[in-house]
Amino acid sequence: MALGDDRRKIVFAVVVLALAGVGVYLSLRPAAGGDGRAEPAGVITTGPARPPAADPPAASPGSFDIYSYLPVTRAQIAEAADVARRFATSYATFRHDEDAASYAERLKGFTTAEFGAVLARDVTTPATVEHNRTEQIVSQGSAKLTAIRDIAAGSVTVVVTAVQDITDRNGTRRQTADYAVTLTQVGTGWRVFDLQPATTGQSGDTGGGAEGEGQ
Repeated sequence: MALGDDRRKIVFAVVVLALAGVGVYLSLRPAAGGDGRAEPAGVITTGPARPPAADPPAASPGSFDIYSYLPVTRAQIAEAADVARRFATSYATFRHDEDAASYAERLKGFTTAEFGAVLARDVTTPATVEHNRTEQIVSQGSAKLTAIRDIAAGSVTVVVTAVQDITDRNGTRRQTADYAVTLTQVGTGWRVFDLQPATTGQSGDTGGGAEGEGQ
């Protein structure tokens, strides 16, 4: 009987050890569906990374309307530029046998009343009239727009190149000059408010008179 008790004790000890081994195995086994690798401590798993949001498409040049940011419309700028071109053409066109007062009145058709008075004084001075008659000067003018220098509410300054084909006692010659022409809006139209050489009339100076060959 003593031998039987010893055997039971041995069997019991083996069973206990086996159960302990099973418990250790179960505690180390990964959860179902895992890949057998333990997650590092402190790491929070998330879903798959999303691609960065795409930048909004850039505006195409054709869809950008710069005129919507200006204080005057495209049509108004074109009208002002045309007045400046026609004024410069008229300013560069005169004859020694043309009445100086008529020439001044022709220019006034493009200008404000104040600037027209300044031009009239300049082109009708006795010295200028006498010089043109003595030299028998005939000037045929033309002009073209070369730049837009400044735009403000009710005011536009453009640069025009005036060309004079001049005939006098010495023969013929061509003379060119660049002018900064400032125009102001009067009613629904545009009038020349100032004329300066382009090199000095950087912003369409409003205080000076006309400078140039004229008559």
